[in-house]
Amino acid sequence: MSRSAKEQALFDRFAGYYSHAATPALVEIERAVCGCDYGGTSWTTRNEANRLAEMLALAPGRHLLDIGAGSGWPALYLARITGCDATLLDVPVEGLVLAARRAAADGLDRSCRCVAGDAIALPFKGGSFHALGHSDVLCCLEAKPGVLNECRRVIRDGGRMVFTVISIAPGLSSAAYARAVEAGPPFKETTDAYTELLRRSGWHLISRLDLTAEYAASLHAMLREEEARHERLASIFGEAELAERVARRRNAVEAVDEGLLRRELFQVVPF
Repeated sequence: MSRSAKEQALFDRFAGYYSHAATPALVEIERAVCGCDYGGTSWTTRNEANRLAEMLALAPGRHLLDIGAGSGWPALYLARITGCDATLLDVPVEGLVLAARRAAADGLDRSCRCVAGDAIALPFKGGSFHALGHSDVLCCLEAKPGVLNECRRVIRDGGRMVFTVISIAPGLSSAAYARAVEAGPPFKETTDAYTELLRRSGWHLISRLDLTAEYAASLHAMLREEEARHERLASIFGEAELAERVARRRNAVEAVDEGLLRRELFQVVPF
């Protein structure tokens, strides 16, 4: 399907990142900030992943779909600790190549599969999955209602979906709102609240958790770790790209510290 130039640019940026994800400096940063080493791009920490396993009721015999799975975090970790089967879906194949290699290295290649596909048109039959997850993905996609509708189509009766999003805090002045738009993910703006989007897509809200404090801590840690490895990162990305990366990070840190952006977790079931 056709994408906007802005969305395509984001996918291209992720694809470029995965080509560097296994370099020692980036692995060190990921371990320090998130407690993992998969080359991931979400803000899911190991503690949060353990929480996801429980909230999704993952276990042997259950099948998880991770949308925007990238290089395999946290889906491969969840499959390893729970024994569930996992399907990893994403658009940039560069991340999925890393995920497939990691699955083989971890002995998960028989229980996990990687599929190149778009969340707006999931290439699966209805009712294919017991559990769905996506970590900081929906806030990076334009067609939020369509994605939630597709998730509802492929979930089994009695299944669960848990996802995290970064969004703009409510009640901001026009100036503060503009700053939040600049500092957050490219499509964090929503015409309707996530609760309303979920209801219209056939989802019933079970719980909603504010993870902003944890997100702020991770942002600060990421900035510290990147600044401590400036020379090594410059050799990977180049000075210009690194400067842009650090500037984006500082903008996000300031916006979260000032209460302009928030990160939340939603647990929902189909109705």
